[in-house]
Amino acid sequence: MATYNKRGYKAPKPKDIADDATNEIDETFDGESTTAEVFETLDVQANKAEDWVVKNQKIIMGVVGAIALLTTCYFLYMKFIVEPKEEKAVNDMFQAQKYFKEAVDAQAAPDSLFTLALKGGEGKLGFEGIISEYSGTKSANLAQYYAGMSYLNLKDYKKAVEHLEKFSSDDEMLKPIALGAIGDSFSELKKVDDALSYYLKAAEASDNDFTSPRYLMKHGLLAMMNGKNDAALKSFQTIKEKYSTSTEAANIDGYIARVE
Repeated sequence: MATYNKRGYKAPKPKDIADDATNEIDETFDGESTTAEVFETLDVQANKAEDWVVKNQKIIMGVVGAIALLTTCYFLYMKFIVEPKEEKAVNDMFQAQKYFKEAVDAQAAPDSLFTLALKGGEGKLGFEGIISEYSGTKSANLAQYYAGMSYLNLKDYKKAVEHLEKFSSDDEMLKPIALGAIGDSFSELKKVDDALSYYLKAAEASDNDFTSPRYLMKHGLLAMMNGKNDAALKSFQTIKEKYSTSTEAANIDGYIARVE
């Protein structure tokens, strides 16, 4: 590609370029080396850090030793105390779970079986005993769920709420069912606002075609029964729009018409 010089332009000589570069460097520095100053500053800071480490060496080593000791103690605690305790809790809770299942499957008079599940039988602990004896274990947490559901079936709604609120889980089924059971308990206790709140929590806890429409329907029906038509309509419409294939959606248009 051809290049053209502008009229009057004169290319600088190599010496001129070198002189300009030298002048720029001279303008940048004022006779002292900036790089040297930086390294000197870093050396001073490093020396100060070293002095601090030397003066506080005992404290530092003490902290490091304490962390190492705590870490070791934690692993030993988990290995030799928590894990064996968890295993024993699982074995001891087996009979209580058996009573609970028999109560759920029973065709008539399951109350005595729910009571056995709670209090224990045949020399084995019930759910209440598991909670007390194995506090802090996964089994004790699960026992809170079983105890809450047992009390719900025994119509002791206050105790049902007490236990279910202590239960913690991220399971896609257990979490919404536990929250929904709290809603059922509050509904029976005529605490409508609390019940409505927990039904919504249950519906939102796990987005699926089983628990979500189930608790939205409970929320909508309870809201409708208590004159809260706007809240009811919102739940019914959500069922229609998001869970159209669910059982609850079968007659949802009728419910929507009642609260519009």
